Order: sequence, then structure tokens, then C-alpha cells
Amino acid sequence: MTICFSNYEKTRYRDIRNHDIVVACGNGVYLQRVAIFRGDRKRRRFFYVKKQAIAFAIGLFLMFAVRIFDVEKLKKAKYPVMISSLILLALVFVPKLGVESFGAKRWINLGFFTIQPSEYAKFSFVIFAAAVCADDNVNNTKTLLKILFFGVFSCILIILEPNMSITVCLGAVMLVMLYVGGLKAKKFAAVLAPAVFAIPALIVAEPYRMKRLLAFLNPWENPKGEGYQLIQSYYALGSGGFFGLGYLNSRQKYLFLPFSESDFVLSVIGEETGFFGVTILAIIFIVFVYSGIKIAINAKTRFKSYLATGITAIVAIQSAINFAVVSGAIPPTGLPLPFVSAGGSSLVAFMTFSGVLCLCAEHSQKTLLRQ
Repeated sequence: MTICFSNYEKTRYRDIRNHDIVVACGNGVYLQRVAIFRGDRKRRRFFYVKKQAIAFAIGLFLMFAVRIFDVEKLKKAKYPVMISSLILLALVFVPKLGVESFGAKRWINLGFFTIQPSEYAKFSFVIFAAAVCADDNVNNTKTLLKILFFGVFSCILIILEPNMSITVCLGAVMLVMLYVGGLKAKKFAAVLAPAVFAIPALIVAEPYRMKRLLAFLNPWENPKGEGYQLIQSYYALGSGGFFGLGYLNSRQKYLFLPFSESDFVLSVIGEETGFFGVTILAIIFIVFVYSGIKIAINAKTRFKSYLATGITAIVAIQSAINFAVVSGAIPPTGLPLPFVSAGGSSLVAFMTFSGVLCLCAEHSQKTLLRQ
């Protein structure tokens, strides 16, 4: 049987692959701007450039290396992938192995570098949930409890670090996987209700989270304390105007805006490129998400469809939260902007699984062409 592809079908895989490379390259450009003049907290020049260049090289290699694998084999490896993810999450609490920074243990020290297991836990859970949903009926109580057990267990380990932002992101991804897996409305509501109530409970449980919430409601009440970061973000975005101050002309990155290289890198982008640049970046993410959804819809197997959905959901949820935090739409929380923020683990993870997303599209097209 011969199938005539539309222009979109012929370029779908190429477009999403090129998009990933463009966004990842943009990551290097913006981090270079920040790093050249700032360095890290020990004043080491080009610190972030060197660090991200290594992560980018590894991520680029893995993004293309995964193309030699059959993505369906990930389904058979769902338990090893999920269990290894839980082990890595637990290792951050091992003395001398887990690295503590700003009161949180989120990294594992491997000698020459550190990794952040929570960045990989999101994708590990997507692989597991996609495999379970593809093989079993998610409305079956045993199947549902299986997904919830590993998802909630992962969330508990992450919140103990503590890392509420990734916990919320993983929880949202879990709900997406259950929804697309076909969970009935009543059961979905039964899962959603405790998840919704858990968020305010987690905020109240830690005093610093309450302070962040109050600072979000009125940052000017404590401009040198909890409200400082959000105010500096406002200054950066406001001074950028429509077209920005120009390349390398950011002022807030000079130690005024905390974490301007990571969680609030979008503020620096807005300051230098203005509303126009931020809008272009938002459109790029929208194109990525749209392409991911189309890949999921046209995937040949259920596993590929669920896997593409989960990967796309992570990018969509995490980028949306970061945009909302930086603009002051929701309370501040430390969640990096995919492909753009500093963080080797985040960059490698997103680039690698963008390759997996491309693999779903590529295999789907090859299957259709053989028919």
C-alpha cells in the first residue's frame, strides 16, 4: 500500500530534531553571556560555559546515540529503569555521597562531577507508566496501584530532599499519564483530590515555603528578604521593554538577581531581548509541545504514544511553571527552564529524551513507509 505524506508528515521528525538542537544551542549562548561576566560564586570565569559545554556534548551524543536502539525495548526494561531511579534518589541521603547545597540534598557526588537523580526520575517514571499503560488496563485496581506506588514513592523521596518543584512536576506528569491511559473519571477524581490537597499541606509543612507564598502575594513587604528575588526579576523584565537592552547588556545578572543562570535565566533573556525575545522562546516551546503531541497521536504502538505523551508533558509542564514563576504568576520555586537553564543533569536528560521522542516519530514513519 502506498501512502502519500503531507509536507507536515515528511518534516515532522526533522522539525522536532532541529528544534531540539536550536534550543540546546540557545542554552549555551545565554549561559555564556551570564558566565563570561559572572563566573560562579567563587569567581571562576567561564565556569558555567565549561560546565554546560561538557553537558551539551554528552547530551548531543546521547540524543543521536539512542537512535540505534529499538524504543520498544524500553518497555521490557520498565522495572530495572524504575528501580534504578529509586535507588539513585535514595543515594542522595547517603553521607559523603549526597551533596548538600542551600539546605537541600539533591545531588550525588561521583568525584569529577555531580548528578541530580530527580531530573532523571521524571523520565524514568514516564517509561514505567507508558509501559504499564500499554500492557494493562489502567482501570484495573492492581495496575492503577502499581503506577501510583512507584509515582508516589518517587515523589516522597524527592520532597524529602527537599525539592517541591520537581515533586509537583512529577505529580502532574503522573496525572497526565493516568488521564491519557484512559483512567475513568471517578477514579481519576479520586487520585486528583489528594494530590490537590497535598500542595497546600506541603507549603504549610515548611516555614520557608510559607514565607515564599507571602512574599509572592506582596514582595515589596520584604524587599531585602523573601521578596528580593521576585523583585529583581520584575526589574529585569521591566527594564527589557519590548526589544530588550541588547546582547550582553543585562544588569541584573551581575549578582543582583539570584540564580540568574538557572531558575531565573528567563529574566535575563527578557532583560536583553525584551518581550519580543521571550515571546519567540515561548513559541519555540509551543512548537516543541505541538510536535510532541502530533508524534504521540501518530505513533504506531500504544507504548510509543504514551512515551511521547509523557516526554512532551514534562517539557510543557516544566517550561510553563518556569515562565509563570519568573513573571510572578505563581509563587517562586526552583525549577529550571528546559534546555536553557544551567544544570548539566537537566540538559543531558532533556536532550537524551528528546532523542527518544524523535525515535518514536522516526520509527512511526518508517513503519508507514514499508506498508
